Amino acid sequence: MIAVTRLKSDQAGFRARLEELLAWESVSDQAVSEVVSDIICAVRSDGDDALLKYTRQFDRRSVETAAELELTTASLQQALARIPAELADALRVASDRIVDFHQRQVGESWQYQEPDGTMLGQRITPLDRVGLYVPGGKAAYPSSVLMNAVPAKVAGVGELIMVVPAPDDELDDAVLAAACVAGVDRVFTVGGAQAVAALAYGTDMVPAVDKIVGPGNIYVATAKRAVFGKVGIDMIAGPSEICVVCDGQTDPAWIAADLFSQAEHDEQAQSILISDNSQFLDDVLVAMNTLIDAMPRAEIVRTSLQNRGCFIEVESLSEACEIVNTIAPEHLELSVEHPDELLNEIRHAGAIFMGRYTAEALGDYCAGPNHVLPTSGTARFSSPLGVYDFQKRSSLISCTQAGAAKLGKTAALLARCEGLEAHAVSAEYRFSE
Repeated sequence: MIAVTRLKSDQAGFRARLEELLAWESVSDQAVSEVVSDIICAVRSDGDDALLKYTRQFDRRSVETAAELELTTASLQQALARIPAELADALRVASDRIVDFHQRQVGESWQYQEPDGTMLGQRITPLDRVGLYVPGGKAAYPSSVLMNAVPAKVAGVGELIMVVPAPDDELDDAVLAAACVAGVDRVFTVGGAQAVAALAYGTDMVPAVDKIVGPGNIYVATAKRAVFGKVGIDMIAGPSEICVVCDGQTDPAWIAADLFSQAEHDEQAQSILISDNSQFLDDVLVAMNTLIDAMPRAEIVRTSLQNRGCFIEVESLSEACEIVNTIAPEHLELSVEHPDELLNEIRHAGAIFMGRYTAEALGDYCAGPNHVLPTSGTARFSSPLGVYDFQKRSSLISCTQAGAAKLGKTAALLARCEGLEAHAVSAEYRFSE
């Protein structure tokens, strides 16, 4: 049987209990931090030798030279040819849809001129080089390759470097095929904190990048946090989450499957269902218990739902939206008759799936919007991964003599207010006689 915490919004202590269920700290293990710190120091000092050492140690591979860690473009093309034709077509369809969506995010440089001739503006340029971390071995996430690589390519990133571990020399063809479809430039079979360190600081073989994106385990997440500042990172992601708001009119089995779709990721994933229909909550639990034995990852699903799952009964769908804004979920399904009527009440969510027929799983793979989303409440201030994450902005300022005189007087006054005389003099030289 599946056990899920059940709450009512009007019961005493509801908010405190909800906060307890939502609590999550993604990187907090001091022992892990110490291991990661040692690995980063070793890669910085020993470069490729450290990568080879850790690849032998952690991935159990007999590699002798750094060159053995790089895959050729031909090997990616061969992987694409080996996978079933239907899967190759699915990768291309998904890639095309992701491209189509993300092309609409491309920023354009702009400028304007003031009456005295002063020009102000913003220049938008892509990053030179980006590193993409991809889990390896038995983990096969070709969708993650597409979702991270495609927006980088659309943004115009000069070179995209992918790292993927190959424990026991095991590599997934679908992952390599996705890299081929997405146009990844170079692929290295290294993983863990050592791969993150190599991307951040560079080795003789692995070029240093400007930003690192992509998911990984706690060692990868800890390493990304450690190198932030030397390079940019996308985010420190927590476990997968889904929050479903339903009016009680959707097929309970559909909602049960939607909740399972996140719970099956891992034991710390979170699935929350909110409804103003008490009987519907009962019906979904019945559907869950009917469907669970058909799930290959049933034990993970059970543990996830028992530890962090929750059914919340509310007085109204408007109240449900207030609770959603407290949760700020990674994925939000508005499984109601008129989702547009609730949309304006939602302020915090990574991705919003509207209507009964829009399963969150579509967004994971092929709808088009990015599936790299803020977790653990960070949707309050963060956005999905996008083209804008691979572009940077430079301010443009060009003054005429008249403009320099006008701005210089204001700048000098403010500089002296702050006690910075050289600033004031620098500005005044441009207009003093």
